[in-house]
Amino acid sequence: MSVIECVPNVSEGRRPDVVDAIADAVRRTNGARLLDYSSDVSHNRSVFTLAGDATGLEQAVMAIYERALVAIDLRTQRGVHPRIGAVDVVPFVPIDGVTMAECVALARRAGAAIAERFQIPVYLYEEAASNPTRKNLEDIRRGEFEGLAVKMASQGWAPDFGPAEPHPTAGASVVGARMPLIAYNINLATDRLDVAKKIASAIRHSSGGYQYVKAMGVPLENLGIVQVSMNLTNYARTPIPLVFEAVKREAARYSVSILESEIVGLVPAAAMAAADAAYLQIKHFSSNQILESRLKDVNSRKSET
Repeated sequence: MSVIECVPNVSEGRRPDVVDAIADAVRRTNGARLLDYSSDVSHNRSVFTLAGDATGLEQAVMAIYERALVAIDLRTQRGVHPRIGAVDVVPFVPIDGVTMAECVALARRAGAAIAERFQIPVYLYEEAASNPTRKNLEDIRRGEFEGLAVKMASQGWAPDFGPAEPHPTAGASVVGARMPLIAYNINLATDRLDVAKKIASAIRHSSGGYQYVKAMGVPLENLGIVQVSMNLTNYARTPIPLVFEAVKREAARYSVSILESEIVGLVPAAAMAAADAAYLQIKHFSSNQILESRLKDVNSRKSET
């Protein structure tokens, strides 16, 4: 049996009732399993991790849109994380018995269906991108929802599917296929946003730092601290401990210490094989965050019912 992972990011992290309703909609979908979901108040964002076959995941993604679109209005939604859509990004990831080409085909099929059913503009990214200048998520999302109408009207920014202007409350969505990545954040024991931004600039690949690292500095105003928020797109080539040490070293230049780190969602077992969660100060880390463990656990419970 083939297994595909899907990690929809939804622009809501402050209303548990909305997030739980989206999770319940996924649970009621045949052929898709909800492995994990988590929310962040400062980012105002929730990340869902699903696994299943292509048909089941398509149905689950449609269920997410149905719930999210009636509850989220980007005209009033704010958070520190960049976004252009109520359902901001939907990546498909090959896990077992499936090729990247099959995930690309799934992303394009799902993107077209989302645009037709919900009248939302859809951009394709990463391996599914139809335009090489729109492969990177950060390029598509630059300007966010507030600048989306102007951006879509400019040359080269017509969507791959759907209307030529943003949905009034849901914006646009980015759908694609990619290899596994790790959403990894490091919280600093300071409220100095300039320090977090300087560290992010020093370590991210786009500004001369480590390959396979995307990073930004953001404030966590509810906690009175700042965060270096990262995506690690190839944990084998740029492992978590290397990034942790780089942030620690850069922070020391400003006499700032690391408060804690966190992994958002699930992480492949191989990524943690050479990593010590205690040394990396990963808060609340458990085996339940290992992708393979969650797949095994869900499959076990499914066979018992």
